[in-house]
Amino acid sequence: MIGDRWGVSDADVRRAYGCDAFVIRPTLEAWRGVTVHARPATVWARVVQVRLAPYSYDLVDNLGRRSPRELRDLPDPRVGEPFTRALGRDQGRIVAVDPGRELTATIMGAHLSYAVLPHGGDVRLVLKVVARTSRWLAPALSVGDLVMARRQLLTLRELAEGDERAGRPR
Repeated sequence: MIGDRWGVSDADVRRAYGCDAFVIRPTLEAWRGVTVHARPATVWARVVQVRLAPYSYDLVDNLGRRSPRELRDLPDPRVGEPFTRALGRDQGRIVAVDPGRELTATIMGAHLSYAVLPHGGDVRLVLKVVARTSRWLAPALSVGDLVMARRQLLTLRELAEGDERAGRPR
């Protein structure tokens, strides 16, 4: 499908993600990933920040308000809590958490998992999105998600690497 993979390896695509348990026979499966030069705890601390704001194109999904750049000391997410805050209100719900490793949520009819995967001295931050939707709509959703998710992952990488350089790992 158009836009179903960005920045991921075949190994990233083959592994199981928490979101897989929530959508049987998805019509949309998309993977996005970045390598982050930071420790897993530092990357996880940034993934947890997604509960505050989208960290994507703030003009589009955060009413122009910039997603926080400073690292906040947030507790690990819990099932049932809001997934993120966008457009001035809570969006989605957290459906599974493996602290320090994976956050799975649902939003706008899709399920998604952020996986923090140690990779040598670095981390692979991989996002998988699954949904059951019209086969005609799936390619458009995949491309739209690619644009927003790519920006989000690049921002989280930049912030986590900055935290690591500054000695601010969680």
